[in-house]
Amino acid sequence: MFDQKKVKELVLTSLVTDAYCLGTHWVYDEKQLKDSSINYNELNKPLSIWHKDKVAGEFTHYGDQTFWLYEFLKDKEEFNAEDFLSYWTQKMKSYNGYIDGASRNTLENIENGVTPSGSSSTDLSIVGRIAPLLKVSKSKEEFLRNVESFVKLTHNSTKAINASSFFSKLLLKALDGIALEEAILSLKDESDAVIQKHIENAFASKQKETISIIREFGPACDIDQGFASSLHLLLKYDNLKEMLIVNAKAGGDSSARAMIASIIFMANNSILQIPKNWLAIKVTLD
Repeated sequence: MFDQKKVKELVLTSLVTDAYCLGTHWVYDEKQLKDSSINYNELNKPLSIWHKDKVAGEFTHYGDQTFWLYEFLKDKEEFNAEDFLSYWTQKMKSYNGYIDGASRNTLENIENGVTPSGSSSTDLSIVGRIAPLLKVSKSKEEFLRNVESFVKLTHNSTKAINASSFFSKLLLKALDGIALEEAILSLKDESDAVIQKHIENAFASKQKETISIIREFGPACDIDQGFASSLHLLLKYDNLKEMLIVNAKAGGDSSARAMIASIIFMANNSILQIPKNWLAIKVTLD
């Protein structure tokens, strides 16, 4: 159903985006974001203590978990949620990166026999990890089902399910070559009131300065903070590098916003928009 070359490009885009965001991810202090050790034209080692053992070219835990999904699916014809959960659990047992609340609570539920075991997290980041699922989805409908199954494994909240559904449908429309403004508006009527408000806020912010608007919407992890900012990035920019640099300078949960925006942006743009020096990530996609 989906062009496999394009799918690999989208996965690569999400990983490069996360590696690029590592430098200022979860940094909220404006003075620290202007630290001279950060070169916004390059991949950087992290300023944040949460990623202190990482080096330039590595990922936040978002990118790590996206790569796990890609590796899991490499020899698969379909997405089996139970099998992936077992695979993910084993990976987490030896993981030395940051274990966020959604992952920690899911692992605790598994340990305690709680079913379904997915946490109730409303973090936005899970939405940016969906690109590998295109590889094994034979139709748009199957992709949407796979996304929901995947999201529920660690982020089993109505807010996370609804947000992932919206952005998955937007990604599909972008892959069909539909202009983003038209695509976003076409999804508005079928969205709930909360998402409709995020859409309205994003359109109202289109001409505003990005760093200020991200701070206004909220730079932290929750969907209510990052949803409209992710749409703002898509509505305002037609250059991937410029979009990602400005987003990174806003700090906070920069990777969650950027991974979503970048895969949708890249759906109908050339992979050549990724700067060559940003491709120096620490993994290769077979």
